[in-house]
Amino acid sequence: MALRDISSPEAGGPVPCRAAPALDPGDRARLLAGAHHDPHALLGAHPVPGGIVFRALRPFARSVSVVVDGRRSRLASEGEGLFSGVLPLAAIPSYTLLVAYEDGEHEVHDPYRFLPALGDTDLHLIREGRHEQLWKALGAEPMTHQGVTGTRFTVWAPNAQGVRVAGDFTCWDGTAFPMRSLGAAGVWELFLPGIGEGARYKFEITSRHGDRFLKADPMARRAEVPPDTASIVSVSRYEWDDAEWMAHRGDVPVHVAPFSVYEVHLPSWRPGLTYRQLAEQLPEYVKDLGFTHVELMPVAHHPFSGSWGYQVTGFYAPMARLGSPDDFKYLVDALHRAGIGVIMDWVPAHFPKDDWALGRFDGEPLYEPGDWRRAEHPDWGTYEFDYGRVEVRNFLVANAVYWCEEFHIDGLRVDAVASMLYLDYSRDSGQWTPNVFGGREDLDAMQFLQEMNATVYRRVPGVMTIAEESTAWDGVTRPTESGGLGFGLKWNMGWMHDSLGYVEHEPVHRKYHHHEMTFSMVYAYSENYVLPISHDEVVHGKRSLVSKMPGDWWQQRATHRAYLGFMWAHPGKQLLFMGQEFAQGAEWSEPDGPDWWLLDPAYGAEADHRGVQDLVRDLNNLYRRTPALWQRDTTPDGFRWVIGDAADDNVFAFLRYDAQGAPLLAVSNFSPVVRHDYRLGVPGDVPAWREVLNTDAGRYGGSGVGGSDPVKPEDGVLPLTLPPLATVWLTPV
Repeated sequence: MALRDISSPEAGGPVPCRAAPALDPGDRARLLAGAHHDPHALLGAHPVPGGIVFRALRPFARSVSVVVDGRRSRLASEGEGLFSGVLPLAAIPSYTLLVAYEDGEHEVHDPYRFLPALGDTDLHLIREGRHEQLWKALGAEPMTHQGVTGTRFTVWAPNAQGVRVAGDFTCWDGTAFPMRSLGAAGVWELFLPGIGEGARYKFEITSRHGDRFLKADPMARRAEVPPDTASIVSVSRYEWDDAEWMAHRGDVPVHVAPFSVYEVHLPSWRPGLTYRQLAEQLPEYVKDLGFTHVELMPVAHHPFSGSWGYQVTGFYAPMARLGSPDDFKYLVDALHRAGIGVIMDWVPAHFPKDDWALGRFDGEPLYEPGDWRRAEHPDWGTYEFDYGRVEVRNFLVANAVYWCEEFHIDGLRVDAVASMLYLDYSRDSGQWTPNVFGGREDLDAMQFLQEMNATVYRRVPGVMTIAEESTAWDGVTRPTESGGLGFGLKWNMGWMHDSLGYVEHEPVHRKYHHHEMTFSMVYAYSENYVLPISHDEVVHGKRSLVSKMPGDWWQQRATHRAYLGFMWAHPGKQLLFMGQEFAQGAEWSEPDGPDWWLLDPAYGAEADHRGVQDLVRDLNNLYRRTPALWQRDTTPDGFRWVIGDAADDNVFAFLRYDAQGAPLLAVSNFSPVVRHDYRLGVPGDVPAWREVLNTDAGRYGGSGVGGSDPVKPEDGVLPLTLPPLATVWLTPV
């Protein structure tokens, strides 16, 4: 319908617009400076004596008209992008604005005629730090509000004088869209009609000191591909196909279930693949090797790829380099359909200082502590989170829930827990302040971790949390109601350090370090452990796993295989970083990824590398079929030393038992000599033992020492031939 100009007598409409009452000069100045807490009180439509005043802020517009019932009335320019006028109406009508720019006229809804699109309950929960689905209250939420489609923008910035929305739809000038403060919660809000999926935006913040800067949305669910830094309005349309997995993933608690993990850095596993392309290859590969889970190095958005994801700027957005959030869901879904659980590295210990991200978000320390002695992480040049602030804890707790609920993540491996728990972590005297009890423990961080674990386990049954905690903090995996931190599992950094230290020695020297392989059993049941050979152990000059081993290439591979056999039999769950499953000789390179060419038959090294890969496959398959290796991981009665003091022989032998008492015997010989007629005391009720795994088998690249025939004990003593640099598993016949 053609618009009629109701300001002319011929239109038969209302009389022309009268001049609007002038704005208070202070209000006008703050509004134009982006420093007004309540722009809705100045803009939009409001009753005044004699009618309704309409006021719009449209920089660069040539003219602005109000459209009522299809008829328009032109507003007068007040200068600096403000337009206003009074119509002789008894009540505020339904209206739109007709804004004329050089490229033509655009009819739009006025954002300043809408009531707040965020409810009082949301604001109360935000203020209390108890909004467990915070992502549904803050950020950019496409919605229909008062019958109009658009996007609600909300952001927590309690120290700001004013906040505005800027985006590609404003040519990155926020002047036209100041947000209103919703009070004591520190939240700013604006509903923008007509803005939808795919719009790029940031928040233009004016600090209490008058500084103005653009910030990406802390709650953005999608981000631009670096080096671009804007947030993107996102709508998920993904339809999950993993109902069966989700229904049964928690049927058996992880502590009494098989759990072997393949750690993956997605951008470099197969460089150049997107999430959807990875979904066609990664599940098949992991399933073929028999791992129960993958652990993804951080997928939250990070601008610098060289940080491997450990310097996060977008905690609610999957990294954009590999695709959209729905593309990442597709990958998780594909892994679930293949029967593989998905664990994600989660980084709540720190965040980078990029000026467009979380650091000094509203011009003041907000997500980070105000005390300089606690604000900066001394090791990584980053900020630490202020765990004592309820809103910051809420941001992180809700983030943990978000990944589990929205992306069906099965577990969170929490990075750098030790750096969170200690006030003096990497700090010298004078650089930290004791807690209220005079101790070095960060009580706020402890409370945060307890709250996070309790909330995740309550809200998302079947998930697990895993702590990377490198000290002897008591009760990491103890339930929160018993005073523990509440994690399900903890990385056994002591086992990793000691066992690698042992195998790095020449065999002739290992007898002096024998205790490094046995000491783990002193504390093996103090926590629920994962044995990690992670990315941290194969970078920065530490060498790959096989290259840590001494000797020639044959001895290195043999020790590598023996170590994996020992690891898979040891109490605790297993984790192995990509590339180590086929004895890659080079350190992991983030730009290049694993040396897949080593598995090419044309290379002629099938026994070298494919043999180790075959061993890992067999280890996983035997492990899953043998409850003795996982059913009593957390109870001492599931383990018994057969011989733990044979230091001169470099031999270790122990028994594992399942819930019914069925045993598995694991024997490792970390010397390069064959040990004939090696005698071990075994249970007298087993008439014979048979070899079910031998890391020295020819198909793995070994020398083939050993036997397939059952071996019978003689008066409770089992005579065995131990292959060189090998681990052997035996079960009752």
